[in-house]
Amino acid sequence: MLRPYAAARRHLSIADKLYELNWGLVLLIAIIASIGIAMLYSVAGGSWSPWASSQAIKLVLGFFMMIVVAMVDIRVWMNIAYPFYAASLLLLLGVELMGMAHLGAQRWITLGPLELQPSEPMKIALILALAKFMHGQSVEDISKPLRLMVPLAMIAMPAALVAMQPNLGTTIILVLDGCSLLFLAGLSWWWIAPVITGVAAAIPVAWRFVLHDYQKARVMTFMNPESDALGAGWNITQAKIAVGSGGAAGKGFLQGTQSRLNFLPEKQTDFIITNFAEEFGFVGCIALLILFGTVIGYGVQTAIQARSQFGRLVAMGITLNFFFYIMINGMMVMGLIPVVGIPMPLISYGGTALLAVMFGFGILLSVHIHRQVEIPRHSTGII
Repeated sequence: MLRPYAAARRHLSIADKLYELNWGLVLLIAIIASIGIAMLYSVAGGSWSPWASSQAIKLVLGFFMMIVVAMVDIRVWMNIAYPFYAASLLLLLGVELMGMAHLGAQRWITLGPLELQPSEPMKIALILALAKFMHGQSVEDISKPLRLMVPLAMIAMPAALVAMQPNLGTTIILVLDGCSLLFLAGLSWWWIAPVITGVAAAIPVAWRFVLHDYQKARVMTFMNPESDALGAGWNITQAKIAVGSGGAAGKGFLQGTQSRLNFLPEKQTDFIITNFAEEFGFVGCIALLILFGTVIGYGVQTAIQARSQFGRLVAMGITLNFFFYIMINGMMVMGLIPVVGIPMPLISYGGTALLAVMFGFGILLSVHIHRQVEIPRHSTGII
């Protein structure tokens, strides 16, 4: 009979890992990403330039990176969780000091030939770092005030730096990711209820001292988009027209008039899903949601099967991060929440965001491959 943790020391060959890879999840990711490239081809008027070809190259790189990341032992990711978080935090600080501004926001930094948006890898780094910290804590420890200060600081530091860029959508996702992991790790409702009350009470203060004028305009437009349909309400009004004009079955591929006539704002990024709705209608949107839901189901299944707390929390954190992307973007383009600048994962154009999502899926696949690995509570990673 195997001794405790014997499975944790079992060596898996590359062939074993490729056999254990969740190929169903890989296929789903490939299908959704292919839909994204098709949409980028469509919004460019049936052309691979300027977005579809570039995104296809990044997708191939992302897939290669995802498979490589999946082959790495989950305990290695646990080992480097804190350094990865620290490096991402330094990059966010670098954005404040020497970042590039675009459309009024300073979110990118240049490293040699690369232009990075550090807030994207920070989402994965935060999940890894919080999972590592909470792996070493008992359920009772999570709710102790002094212990709780550490994960709260880990959430607050990147959230504050991203909010200063300003990037409200990513700030919200970082806070949601962190708070969700605290809840899953066993945070007491005696903390959750007062925090929710405190956040609600802080909204007037944030409105007065934190939100920029353009962010306040987005909120006011959300409350009454028809008040300035040709100005501040243009984006959401055109998005609703595109979604509604698709009807039940849509106008057909390459037949979306809202994008081809340039009525849709940011048609290749934040609002690309409205072009999909116009061309494929309600039926197409339901089919896409089923694909997204199946990916999320695979993520939850991976978390349930993982035998280590670190693996469970990482799998759920990455799955929830993916879910928050979809939920916020979907609600945003339908006018159910203010526009906060969140792309649709695997569909919208964007290098750093795509690669960060693929990196996250790589770690999720690593958890699946190494789901039988047990990690002692006070282990720091590789035994």
